[in-house]
Amino acid sequence: MVEEKGEIVFWTLRQKFIDSSTTLPEQHRQVMYYSLAIGHHVGIIDCLRVALRCPLVEYRKWARQLADEQAQRKMLGVLTFGEIIIDASHLSLLRHALAPLADDTSSAQQAFSKDMLSLLDDIAYEPAIYLLARQIA
Repeated sequence: MVEEKGEIVFWTLRQKFIDSSTTLPEQHRQVMYYSLAIGHHVGIIDCLRVALRCPLVEYRKWARQLADEQAQRKMLGVLTFGEIIIDASHLSLLRHALAPLADDTSSAQQAFSKDMLSLLDDIAYEPAIYLLARQIA
């Protein structure tokens, strides 16, 4: 069996700022602020920081333990597509699927599950936050 290398890295949005090289006429500023509020990116740069890392082998084991098929498919999507986004629309699905793993003291992935739940709590508190997960070779 060939050993898998790499990891899954989760970045979280912590700040947005306006690209200073993008100058907007005064009459368009309100449109820019509105677009920021609704999540469209018009001259807005997302500042992401690493929130969580997991070796690829462990991540695959962890995701396959999720009892909910949709949650499992969502989390394994990073292996299929190389990247996934987790936002407020995924909270209910993922919280429900992660809770049993976070409570299971015999699970090797309990800490990772708890960390994921904490990140989901951040999104629940501030819906503009999202997670970007990417497979890194």
